[in-house]
Amino acid sequence: MPPKAKITKDMILNTVLQITRESGFETVNARNIANQLKCSTRPIFTCYKNMEELKKEFLAFAYEYYEQYVAHYQDAVKVSPYLIFPLSYIQFAEDETYLFKLLFIDDMDLNMKETEDFYQEIDNENRAKDFSNMIGIELECAKIIFLNLFFYSHGIAVLTTTKKLALSNADKENMIKNTLIAFIKQEKPDWNLSI
Repeated sequence: MPPKAKITKDMILNTVLQITRESGFETVNARNIANQLKCSTRPIFTCYKNMEELKKEFLAFAYEYYEQYVAHYQDAVKVSPYLIFPLSYIQFAEDETYLFKLLFIDDMDLNMKETEDFYQEIDNENRAKDFSNMIGIELECAKIIFLNLFFYSHGIAVLTTTKKLALSNADKENMIKNTLIAFIKQEKPDWNLSI
């Protein structure tokens, strides 16, 4: 009799990704993961102490998936580098509704009591630095613009993922571009770099 296939964390995480993409993370449980993997629930709890530990690791795994999505979007779409982050974020909300809800609505690791708290998340700080370098504006000013751009983009993305708004790619690009220019001009009226 051939030995049974070993169930790995990677297999479990990919299965959770598949289930989440199809029907949302709230439908994920040990039994349906096991059914997809054609095994009992035991291998799942051999790899993870409990479902909470699996969820924590899955959130990091799903965020990596999002980062790969953004990289692919950047390679596939011809838009200004300034627009990659907001446009890919909105497109992810449209293409990956359940993952977007999990990562950026339900389990968003962001507790803001004040706007500066946005930069407690290291990825946001790094993106703001990159954005600052791209547009040629000092970091503190760029952080204000980047935060405003995030709020604007997040609003569009949430409306998109909840099917309350449907925009063409050209409309999304124009809205983000015009808003970004207005935000930059508000903070630095003499700014004159084309987008």
